[in-house]
Amino acid sequence: MSKVTDYSAKQLLNYKAELVEEYKKLSKLNLNLDMSRGKPGPSQLDKSNEILDSLSSYKLENGVDARNYGILDGIPELKRLFSNLLDIDTDDIIIGNNSVLNLIYDTVARLFIFGTLGSTPWCRLEKIKFLCPVPGYDRHFKILEEFGIEMINIPMTQEGPDMDMVEKLAASDETIKGIICVPVYSNPDGTCYSDETVRRLAKMKTAASDFRIFWDNAYVIHYVYEKVNVLNILREAEKYGTEDRIYYYFSTSKIMFPGAGVAMIASGRKSITEIHRFMSVQTIGSDKINQLRVFNFLKNVENINKHMDILANCLKPKFDVVLDTLKHEFESTGLCRWSHPKGGYFIALYTLDGCAKATVELAKRAGLILTSAGATHPYGNNPHDNCIRLAPSYPECDELEKAIEIVCVCAKLACVNKLLNKDLLDV
Repeated sequence: MSKVTDYSAKQLLNYKAELVEEYKKLSKLNLNLDMSRGKPGPSQLDKSNEILDSLSSYKLENGVDARNYGILDGIPELKRLFSNLLDIDTDDIIIGNNSVLNLIYDTVARLFIFGTLGSTPWCRLEKIKFLCPVPGYDRHFKILEEFGIEMINIPMTQEGPDMDMVEKLAASDETIKGIICVPVYSNPDGTCYSDETVRRLAKMKTAASDFRIFWDNAYVIHYVYEKVNVLNILREAEKYGTEDRIYYYFSTSKIMFPGAGVAMIASGRKSITEIHRFMSVQTIGSDKINQLRVFNFLKNVENINKHMDILANCLKPKFDVVLDTLKHEFESTGLCRWSHPKGGYFIALYTLDGCAKATVELAKRAGLILTSAGATHPYGNNPHDNCIRLAPSYPECDELEKAIEIVCVCAKLACVNKLLNKDLLDV
């Protein structure tokens, strides 16, 4: 297709008439499709069903009965497995229940109530700010918003957040207390942080002594097309004595069953000791039976890698459908661009400025639910209104083909209406 942005008014009107016809045909199908969240599909979940039968004994390797109280920081065999997988010392790991978001929320709450390593509790400070790479993860932003933290947009580059901007702000403003990152196959672009970005984060000067890096490594092993090894930020931080600056998170949520996985937090020894002390008041321990079940299913790093190969084979056809369709429908049109992730769970679609919300609304009217267009930015407000997070993982391929067809028609309609200076929802 030729570049639509160069069309004359007459050409645009003719093209719009074709799009309206397509849109009306799709709307009459009475579809009920959903691409709003990055959930594993049923066929992917089936690959982990053996975990339901993975318990033959309740005894841990140290002889402890997993059915009883105790072991606050996680069962030793699972800590060792995560240590081997992620190259983090077992003493620097605490394993919780299934949710990283729960661990992140608890971390922020502790910083507000108690501070960290002798610093002033954040609740006693007049203003707290965080750096937020955008586009980013809506649930991260919701946690920060819940605590009244002012969020500052940091544009993403091909190597991660704009580090010139990050370094300048972090070094000049002591009310800036942290940054929240998804460093591997980021949500929603699929960006992987470069080694230089990781090094700069680990060693940068910060005005706040209690500046913290929330390192949500949710997708670290979730490749689809290519495995990417991002530098270990904890190991880098050790070189500069900043390891207690890092809160490193990981979970098995999308490796097996999201509702029945395990999550972990890791940090420098001082920070982990502090977190352990606070947690010992909060709980006697997380679900050790589930931790044992997870360990028995995964067993070792080799088995994890084999399992991730299986999951990649589940996801690749779905990503192919979306990416191939976007290329076919938008290449050279000038209307939209999109990310090309090597892994993770999302693809970011970029419309002409001002057209994302209209695209999502048009899709909803045609029977497809997408993530809110503003979700990729703090406060649900993308100033450019141009980014839509696409989640290919849940629908099966036949549904996905129809869903992405709707996305393309709706994005074209919204963009063409903008070029014609018409109501973006006009069909």
